[in-house]
Formats: sequence, C-alpha cells, structure tokens
Amino acid sequence: MAEMSLKKEFFRKLIHLTSLLIVVFYYYLGKEVTLFILVFALILFIESEYLRVEKGITIPLLHDYVRDKEQNRLAGHIFFIMGAIISISVFDMDIAVAAILMTTFGDSAATIIGRRYGKVSIPGIRNKKVEGCFAELFVNLIIGYLFIDSVIIILLMAFTATIVETLVDELDDNLIIPVFAGFYGQAIRFMLKFFGN
Repeated sequence: MAEMSLKKEFFRKLIHLTSLLIVVFYYYLGKEVTLFILVFALILFIESEYLRVEKGITIPLLHDYVRDKEQNRLAGHIFFIMGAIISISVFDMDIAVAAILMTTFGDSAATIIGRRYGKVSIPGIRNKKVEGCFAELFVNLIIGYLFIDSVIIILLMAFTATIVETLVDELDDNLIIPVFAGFYGQAIRFMLKFFGN
C-alpha cells in the first residue's frame, strides 16, 4: 500500500514537471503571453474540477492522481497554477522562475526522498522526515544558484520554501511555497537596492 502510494506520488510529481514549460514560455514568449496561457489553463482545470467535485464526474487521468484529502475540494494543480500566475505577475523573472521551480523540484525531492529513504521523523510534524527536508533544501539551493545572482536571496528563498513545505499540511503548498519564497526574495532585493548594495 505504501509502495503504491509512493508510485502515485511519483507520477503526481512527473505531472508537475509541466512547470518547465511555464519557464520556457516565460523566457521565449514573454510575461503577457505566459500569463494568458496560465489563466486559460486555470479556467480549463477549474471547469474540470467543477465536474469532478460538484457533479461527481470522473475525469480520466486527472482523477487517478487526486489525493484522498482532495476528493471533495480543489486539487493541487489548481493552486500550482495560481501560484505561478502570482509569481510571474509580481516578482522579477529570476525570482519568479526560481520560486516556481522550487515548488516543483524541491517539494518533489522532499516527498520522494522522505517517503523512500526517510528514517528520522521531525518531532511534532506529521508525515515529515528529516531526510526529505534536507533533500528539499539541497535542491532549492541548487535552483537558486542556477537562476539568482545574490547569495542572500538564494538562501532566504531556499530556506523559506523548505520551511513552508515542511510545516504546511492541510493548506496547499503549491500556492504557499512560490508566493512566500518569491515574496521574501523580492523583498530582500528591494531592500538591497534601497540600501545601495
């Protein structure tokens, strides 16, 4: 059962790799076109969620990867698209891209490594392993290094994304991670510019 759950989670994370498409669209099509595509996708997914949640109609493929806690509420991909829209709309490109990719790859590392290799539980936090937490932090730091040129911003975003993913259970981290990590990264950038660094 646990192995099946891990397999299901792995395929959910593969679906999240569509975040790479968002990044490609952003770099090559620009901000406005990317936002338009994301809003269009959001509308389509909300319509499919309406059929699934409100009308009880099974949606092929999408229905197979809905978590138990999402059976009667919006699924994670809705919140992920919302987080991407907010990030691209509000933050600088490098910060937005890093925030989106941390949500995908950092979260995936935490889940897969934590479930597969996790031995040490984090006290007071349900279903979270120390190994998964460190795996996420490592991945988030790499993502930050690849896209951001400020060590302070990299560290702040990586730690913020990791802490949020670790602490949040009932709320959807697909929205919270990019918004929080991106906000704090952008806030530090504003402060560094203000103080002339």
